[in-house]
Amino acid sequence: MFDTVIQGIFSSTADITLGGFLIGVGSALVLGIAMAFMYMYKNKYTKSFVITLATLPAIVSIVIMMVSGSIGAGVAVAGTFSLVRFRSVPGTAKEIGSIFLAMAVGLACGMGYPLYALIFAVIMGIANIVLTATPFGESKKNELDRVLHITVPEDLEYAGIFDDIFVKYLSQYKMIQVKTTNLGSLNKLTYNITLGKAGCEKQMIDELRCRNGNLEINITSQTTDGREQL
Repeated sequence: MFDTVIQGIFSSTADITLGGFLIGVGSALVLGIAMAFMYMYKNKYTKSFVITLATLPAIVSIVIMMVSGSIGAGVAVAGTFSLVRFRSVPGTAKEIGSIFLAMAVGLACGMGYPLYALIFAVIMGIANIVLTATPFGESKKNELDRVLHITVPEDLEYAGIFDDIFVKYLSQYKMIQVKTTNLGSLNKLTYNITLGKAGCEKQMIDELRCRNGNLEINITSQTTDGREQL
């Protein structure tokens, strides 16, 4: 029995028996559920994505079983299935990686190698948990980086008008966007800034308000690519 599992449950569609079919799909479903639990470890997720991740290996495995041993055709069809999740909503890198992991497990089960699928899922699951729990890959974002929005009147010449205040409170700054608002009567200036020290936002905002006519000023955190973090 063990040799049969090692060598594969079946080699072609003609060799698929009811027992082999149930073993292949059942093992794919069990491994998919296990991978879904591993994905939920210290990750943000939605129920719909977790259910998709749990059932995708079984779907891929049945596709592989039914394509008469043509791996190319099976992968093409299964790849189409995997892209449905990201048809309108872009997925994160980790979500896409999890989808491909589920496809690989389903492919192994569909080809009749549930033991190899189990070993692969265990290795990748342990690697995922270890890498998630450790500081591996964490960004070294400066905690003093901010995105600053300043609203000014349309007739105000804003070029360099805040430079003396910025030099006083910031270690670096750069204007990245100017756009009109309120039917063109106001301009909204956006800067990437780095505070000179923590806790100086209040004093800086007070001085900026005196310069921009007490219009709206907004400071938000900054991501590693320079965009504001909502």
